Amino acid sequence: MKDVHAHDPIARAVLESAADAIIAVDHRSRVTVWNPAAERMFGWSAAEMTGRVPPLVPDELKAEHNAVQERLLTRPSGDGGRISIATRRFRKDGGLIDVRIDTSLLKDASGQRLGWVGVYHPADEDDGAQHHMAERARLVRRLNDIVADLNAELDLATVLDRITAALIELTGADAGGFVRIDGDRLTLVSLSGLPDRMRGTGAALRTSLVGEALRSEKTVMLATGAERLSELVWSELDGLHTIALGLSFLQNRPYGALYALFSGRKVGHIELELLELLAGHAGVAVGNAVAYERVVRQRAHERAVIDSSADGIAVLDRDRVVRQWNPAASALTGRPAAEVIGGALPFAAPAPGEGTTFEPPGRPGSWLHAVAAEIEETGELVVDIRDVSEAKALEEAKDLFLATTSHELRTPITVVQGFASTLVHRWDELSDADRRSAVATIAERAQSLGRLVEHLLLGARAGADELAVTLEPFDLTRVLEGVAGGFRSLSTVHSVDLDVPDGFPAALGDAMATDIILGQLLENAFKYSPDGGKVTVTARAEPAGLVVTVRDEGIGIAPGDHERVFERFVQGEAGDRRRFGGIGLGLYIVRRLTEAQGGAISAHPVSDGPGTVMRLVLPPAP
Repeated sequence: MKDVHAHDPIARAVLESAADAIIAVDHRSRVTVWNPAAERMFGWSAAEMTGRVPPLVPDELKAEHNAVQERLLTRPSGDGGRISIATRRFRKDGGLIDVRIDTSLLKDASGQRLGWVGVYHPADEDDGAQHHMAERARLVRRLNDIVADLNAELDLATVLDRITAALIELTGADAGGFVRIDGDRLTLVSLSGLPDRMRGTGAALRTSLVGEALRSEKTVMLATGAERLSELVWSELDGLHTIALGLSFLQNRPYGALYALFSGRKVGHIELELLELLAGHAGVAVGNAVAYERVVRQRAHERAVIDSSADGIAVLDRDRVVRQWNPAASALTGRPAAEVIGGALPFAAPAPGEGTTFEPPGRPGSWLHAVAAEIEETGELVVDIRDVSEAKALEEAKDLFLATTSHELRTPITVVQGFASTLVHRWDELSDADRRSAVATIAERAQSLGRLVEHLLLGARAGADELAVTLEPFDLTRVLEGVAGGFRSLSTVHSVDLDVPDGFPAALGDAMATDIILGQLLENAFKYSPDGGKVTVTARAEPAGLVVTVRDEGIGIAPGDHERVFERFVQGEAGDRRRFGGIGLGLYIVRRLTEAQGGAISAHPVSDGPGTVMRLVLPPAP
C-alpha cells in the first residue's frame, strides 16, 4: 500500500481528494494510510498517526471492532469481502462522533493479507438516531447484566465495590466512588481510579454535594468548575473538570451517593441517565446486602444464646430431623452433636406445647424434662431440655418426709391420747402407781414430740438459711462433759467414755448450737447401736482446729453414704429405714449448725471393727 501511495500519482490523488476518511492499517493495526479527510474528521495529522495504532476505538467497542476484523478473516472468498457497521469513534479533542465504516480486508496482487482498510462516512441523522438507539439498547442490556450480578451478591463491601466498577464501565468515568451517609457525616466506603488511602475519608454532609442534592430534592446533579471542585476530596484526580452525582436510597431513605468523576471526556445526558439508573439499582442491591448482614448478625446472636444456654436446646426441621444441638444438650444427654445432627431426636419428642420427663439412656439416676414449641412460619420444632434430677430427688424426699413424719408423729400421739383417755375415764379405778406410770409415759412421749417438733423447726430454718448462731469463745470441755453426763443415764446397755486433755482450749462458736450438735451425734450413736456397746467421745487440738470425735460400735454406714447422710430426709442404714425411726433431719441440722460456726463435720468408717466415727472440727478461740 505504501508503494502504491508513493509511486502511483493517480492513487495518491484519489486518496488526497476523497471526501470520505480513508484509513488503512497493517496486520498489527498500525496506520499505513491516513488521508486528509481522516485528518479533518478525527483531528490527528497523517504524520502523527502513521506507524501508530490509532486511538479511535472506545474501550467498550473494542470487542465489536475485533469481531469485525475476525469476520473478515474467516469469510469465504467471493462474498464481497466488506462489512459495514454504524458505530462511534474518538476524536483528538476527546469527543465522540457517530460514523458508518465500510471495512475490507486488504490484500496484495498475490492474495497475501496486508491488513485492513476502512472508509469512514459521517453518519446522517437517521444513522445517528439508529446508532444512538443501538447504543442505548446495548447499555441497557449491560446494565441489566450488572444489576443481576449485583443482586446475586450479598456481601455489602463486595456489592459497593462492584457498583463503583460498574459506574466506570457504563459511564466511561475516569474515577468513581460510593459514599455512605452516617448521620450528619459522609464516609467514602468504595472507590475506583483513586488512591486507596482515601477509603474511609469523611466529610460533613451539610456542606457536601450530597447535602446540596438532598436540599434540591434532585436524585442526580452535575458539578463543574475547577475552583469549586478543587475544594473537594475528589481533587485527588488530576484534571478533574466534572462530577456527576446520583443519590441512592434504602427503604425510601437516603443511604449514600454514587460519584462519577471526569477528567477527560465530556459528560452527556446518557451518562447522567445511566448514573441515575445505577444509583437506583444500587439501593436495591445494598438493601439486599444490608438485610442479609442483619440476618447473619441475628443468627450469630441466636447461635451464641443457644450455645451459651444452660438448658439443652435442639431445633428440628419440618421432617423432625435435628438441625441444631447445643453443647448443653450434649452434656445433659451424653450424646455429642456429631451423633445427633442429621438424625432423629434421641428420645421421644414431646408434642408442641407439652412436656415430658424421662431418664436418659446410660445415665441412671438422672432425669431430664423436655418441652417443645413449634415455629409456625417455618414448621420447625424447638425442644428445650432441662436437668430435673435434683428437683425429682427433692420431690421424692418430700414424699418420704411426709410419710416418715406422719409415722413418727402418729405413735407418740396415739400413746398420749390412750393414756390420757385412761386417766380421764378410769382415774378412780387405777392405783396410785398406775396413775403415776401413765403420767410418766405421757411426759416421756410429750418429750419425744417436742424433740421431733424441734428438729422440724430447725430443719426448716436450716433449709431457709435462717439458723442464727453467736460466735464467741466458750468452754468446749464443759459442753462435752454436760452432754456425755446426760446420755450416761439414758441407757443401761450403752456406756459413754469421755477423753478430754487437761487445759483443753476454748472454742469459738455458739455453745448452745454445739450442745445440739453433740446431743444429736450421741443420740445417733445410741440409736444405730441397738445391741448396746461403748460410745467414745474424744477431743484433741490439731492444726485443722479443735477436733471432737464420736465413735460407736453400731451397724455403721453403708459404703458411698458417708456424705449422703448429711442431706435432708436421708438415713444412712441400707436396710429397713423404719427400723430405727426418725425423719432424716438430724445430721442435716448438725452440718448446717456446724458450718454456721465456721466448722466442719464428716462421717468415717471404723478401721478396726464395726461402727462409725463422726468427726467435728471447730475453730479455737483467739
